[in-house]
Amino acid sequence: MNYKKLVPCFVLAFFALAAQAQVAVIVNPKSAAASMTADQVASIFLGKSATLPSGATAMPADQAEGSAVREHFYAKVAGKQAAQVKAAWSRLVFSGKATPPKELSSSAEVKKFVAANPDAIGYIEKSAVDGSVKAVLTVD
Repeated sequence: MNYKKLVPCFVLAFFALAAQAQVAVIVNPKSAAASMTADQVASIFLGKSATLPSGATAMPADQAEGSAVREHFYAKVAGKQAAQVKAAWSRLVFSGKATPPKELSSSAEVKKFVAANPDAIGYIEKSAVDGSVKAVLTVD
């Protein structure tokens, strides 16, 4: 086996993983929440809780299914893969216990939705956070 040809592949894979962007969980700037734990956020996005720390009913906004930021968010915040999240929501919807987060097409759409709704919560690339939203949790 020619190991000299394999080394560049491993180096490239390492840098691709290292370059993965940080994800910021965002809320409306008027929200009373200053910070949230990963467990609090996961509870909202997995349908286990319907409220923000302030007690307000949360309006969660998800990224598009299959997007890299969504995969990264659920892996880091909830410790789940896309298929696990989809299965969990299928059970909740079938039983009538919860409604899944509103799915939006991009980080720009999530940011716009959160900026327009005082009880909204979403996640975007940390580099996209600006004054229109407030970051309450950042994950690598």
